[in-house]
Amino acid sequence: MGRLFWKFLLSYWAALLLALLGVTATLWLYELAYRGWDRQLEKGPHAALQVDAASATLGHGGIQATRGFLESLRQRGGASVLIVDGTGRDLLGRPVSPAVLERARALAAAGLESEAVRLVRAGDGATYLVYVPVASAPWPWRVLTPGGPPPPWLPLAAGLVASLVFGTLLAWYVARPIRYLRGAFTALSSGALATRVGPLIGNRRDEVADLGRDFDRMAQRLQALIDSQRNLLHEVSHELRSPLARLQAAIGLARQQPEGLDEAFERIEREAERVDELVGQLLTLSRLDAGADRGGSGRRESCDLVDLVATVAEDAAFEAETNGRSVVFEGKGEAVACMDAELLHRAVENVVRNAVRFTQPGTAVEVTAGEEGSGWFVVRIADRGPGVAPEEIEAIFRPFYRGVAGTHGPGFGLGLAIARRAVETQGGSVTASNRDGGGLIVDITVPLTHPISSREP
Repeated sequence: MGRLFWKFLLSYWAALLLALLGVTATLWLYELAYRGWDRQLEKGPHAALQVDAASATLGHGGIQATRGFLESLRQRGGASVLIVDGTGRDLLGRPVSPAVLERARALAAAGLESEAVRLVRAGDGATYLVYVPVASAPWPWRVLTPGGPPPPWLPLAAGLVASLVFGTLLAWYVARPIRYLRGAFTALSSGALATRVGPLIGNRRDEVADLGRDFDRMAQRLQALIDSQRNLLHEVSHELRSPLARLQAAIGLARQQPEGLDEAFERIEREAERVDELVGQLLTLSRLDAGADRGGSGRRESCDLVDLVATVAEDAAFEAETNGRSVVFEGKGEAVACMDAELLHRAVENVVRNAVRFTQPGTAVEVTAGEEGSGWFVVRIADRGPGVAPEEIEAIFRPFYRGVAGTHGPGFGLGLAIARRAVETQGGSVTASNRDGGGLIVDITVPLTHPISSREP
């Protein structure tokens, strides 16, 4: 169960608890009223005992004994029993509240003497009124019932107010981010790809907030993909414009100069091959992007990665010799893994061919391969070319990007981009760094997975 569930549960529980407390308090106040609670005169067993003792002392012991009894009560902190004569004066000269005295006299006159009020005739023939005034009523009684018992609608009002407050807060808490999400979806559908709801949601930690953060990741991914597609379309149109212009020029020359048809056909064939190569690389890049989004979808097979890299290096060395360059390979042991060997072969081949192209004549491209660390296979390709400017290290892996050194050379700037995509579909990475003394180092790192176990037919 998620965090939003517990927030609903605790809010509902708190509303019920407050309503229950309100009902309980009301019932308690009613109980006090029905038990005969008097706001002016003390009642109950303790007050009755004090009144009985004072009355017996006054009736049988006289005034002096009664004063001594009252003094002993006051010293012990007992109840403040008042014994008032006909003139309204207490035996000990203590202050007497006229309202309380009037209340006690009214009860005595109505014949409602009880444990709270008693009329006693002393030995001198005088009649005294004995009672215990209320020191202080409980604060709920004083605040909630200033005029008597609480009204019967108080429990219902307490429950309604508690449920209304908590219901409003809970509805606001849940509905606010949903409104934000609705507005964000509307903005995104209208083309505002930069829309984000994270700043509006803030630091919430529940399922609705998680949904908002998922929306932000989705919007960011969509924005990146659409921007990438726009840039790719722009670069493709730019790359196609040149060979198409040369094709048109060759066709025009062939029409104007029939004697140069062979040369024009060669030009047309060369440009057509160039366009075909570009389209092929674009299709490869597109398939790799789609495979990367799905986590890779190529054929996986068991292969020795060291042998695979050695084969690529051997082929590249054969081609490099014709240009006065060489490729040196060094393999470390064996690295058998289960992966798409064709994709890894293409990635390593693109990087090695790129290194052979840029390394200086008379120098060698150094290729090393082997397992490093725990469960990782690393291929390092190091050349002795011009290197790359620090600000271009990451840019060289973007489609159609060619650094300063490769601006005037052949190719479309897709080789390293295809290599990175191919490796990323295997769960690996491709990084580049400049080499001390000149040149570029490209590291291809892929995770080693368990090889496919062979089964007997």
